[in-house]
Amino acid sequence: MDERDRALLSDLQPAGVILYKSNFRHDVPCREWLLSHKDLIASIRDASQREKQFIAIDHEGGRVCRTPPPMARFSYAARWAGTAEQVGEAMGSELASLGFNLNFAPVLDIHSNPANPVIGERAFGRTAEDVVKSMLPFTKAMERQGVRACGKHFPGHGDTQVDSHHELPVVDLDLDQLKSRELLPLAAAIDGGIEMIMTSHVLFRQLDSRNPVTLSRPITTGLLREAMKFGGVIVPDDVGMRAMTGRLDTPDAGARFMAAGNDMLMICAHWTDTKRARGLARSIVDGVDSGGLDAAVIAASGKRVRGRPGCGRRPSHLLRRPHSRVLLPPCRDEHRHRCELDGSAEKNESAPGP
Repeated sequence: MDERDRALLSDLQPAGVILYKSNFRHDVPCREWLLSHKDLIASIRDASQREKQFIAIDHEGGRVCRTPPPMARFSYAARWAGTAEQVGEAMGSELASLGFNLNFAPVLDIHSNPANPVIGERAFGRTAEDVVKSMLPFTKAMERQGVRACGKHFPGHGDTQVDSHHELPVVDLDLDQLKSRELLPLAAAIDGGIEMIMTSHVLFRQLDSRNPVTLSRPITTGLLREAMKFGGVIVPDDVGMRAMTGRLDTPDAGARFMAAGNDMLMICAHWTDTKRARGLARSIVDGVDSGGLDAAVIAASGKRVRGRPGCGRRPSHLLRRPHSRVLLPPCRDEHRHRCELDGSAEKNESAPGP
């Protein structure tokens, strides 16, 4: 973490941070990268000066896998759907041991479009029933280990033709079609108690012809918050992704995201400069000060974020005191028997997320 990062954390005191592959040492033995990682987490908390904070990761398996060995490198979700509970328990245990209390998983999309370039086997299956059958035990098992789940990508990214990391997908499904397929896993997750959902940078033009979901109040608030009665935290996908090109450049961009119904904003260094977080934060403050953004909306979002049990849980076995031992799975090759490896899981250097 450099001085610019430290200043950004100190100034904004964010509700959370997300770590990627580049935040881990992959060039040193196990115990060295564990100590480096422990120091990074401590530095983040020290700079942020927040009593509660999400320490998050985007960790699904397949190409979306960030940690170095000997952490388990599970294959794509579709390939372990039948053992989702066991994988959720193992994944949660390992992530909790590293100090994480939030994982941007599971994928609740349905692999319904073979031409989809970004979801595919990241989804648990090709039908709503298959996704529900696996995502519920996975989520509950991971959360039993102390790692909060975030389901994604509302209201569904499985039937897109393009990747929102690179351009804005457009989907031509109406609400009845969404209710009969895409929304079924999300509704099941809400009924099952999931407390965080990620919205997608996808334009559902029959629901909102102008705005992607992340900026659409009719979809984010009207459909997810009100119609589906979701009372947890709503977070948009990384707002720096290229699907949002041109939409971050206006002075009111941050206020527009919040007015749509999001509770937090996530901006990652892979796609844009994180210094833009300052402008987004200023936009929210200015929106409230000018009366364009309802202060009660921001207060309600803050209450939802602060009320999440996973926010700020400091694993005592990792951060009990400055010189505490890091109690992790042993740094031995034998640990890799828990992995379900495939070639793509090893090649995650440039894998985007979330």
